[in-house]
Amino acid sequence: MNINPFDIFKNAQKIQEQMGTFQEKLGTIMVIGSAGGGMVEIELNGRMEMQSLRISPEAVNPQEVEMLQDLITAAYNNAMEKIREAINREMGALAGGMNIPGMPSFPGLS
Repeated sequence: MNINPFDIFKNAQKIQEQMGTFQEKLGTIMVIGSAGGGMVEIELNGRMEMQSLRISPEAVNPQEVEMLQDLITAAYNNAMEKIREAINREMGALAGGMNIPGMPSFPGLS
């Protein structure tokens, strides 16, 4: 397979525009991670920013603060896993399933 370097340069601007669109789209991707059967929920956007934290009243018990902290941590980790999957799907669609050298990487994504 012959690759013409000039074709790569011609497509560079298009790829750059697509990456800009993708970066904007990250703010619109939303997932909710949950733990404890839904007693704790955390909503994240594609930029890994926590948008909301919901704690069910039955989850709050003064003697079980440690459990609540564990539930919040588990819900956040669950949301992070989901957002990584969503970003990887979007990146795969953008790249057409190709591994393109020089494409930006997202820390923690595998």
